[in-house]
Amino acid sequence: MPAVLSSQSSRRLSFPHLCAVVAFIIAFCLVRCVAARAEEVTHQTTPHQTGIASWYGLDHNGRRTANGEIHDSRLATAAHLRLPFGSMVRVTNRKTGVAVVVRINDRGPYVKGRIIDLSESAARDLGILADGLAPVSIQLINRKERTWLLASR
Repeated sequence: MPAVLSSQSSRRLSFPHLCAVVAFIIAFCLVRCVAARAEEVTHQTTPHQTGIASWYGLDHNGRRTANGEIHDSRLATAAHLRLPFGSMVRVTNRKTGVAVVVRINDRGPYVKGRIIDLSESAARDLGILADGLAPVSIQLINRKERTWLLASR
C-alpha cells in the first residue's frame, strides 16, 4: 500500500512541475522573441523610402491638420501616412538632387503610389510646384542631426 501512495503522490507532484516547466519554456521563448525584435529595431538604419511626392493645393491653407495645427502653406511641412508627428524628414528630388527638410504634421497622401504630400513652400523649394508630382526619396533625420538643423536656423 505505501508503494501505491508514493506513486500516486509522485504523479501529483509531477503535474505541477510539468506546468512550471512549460510556463518557463513559454516565458523564455517570449522574452527571446521580444529581445530579438528590440535588437532588430535598434540595429536598423535610419528609415528611408522612395516614391512619388505631391503637394497640397492652396485650398488646404488655413485648415486643421491631423495633429491639430492650422496648415500654413508658407511653412516647410508635410503629410505622411505612418511617421510620427513632429518628425523631421529630408525629402530629395531624385531628378534634380535638390533636398528640403520638412516637419510631419499631417496624415496622407491617400493616393496610391504617393509617399508624401508637401506644403506649397516645400514643393517650391524642391522644384516640383509646376509639375505637381516628382520622384523623391525621403529619409528620417536622426536626433543629433535634427538638433543641429534647428540650432542653425
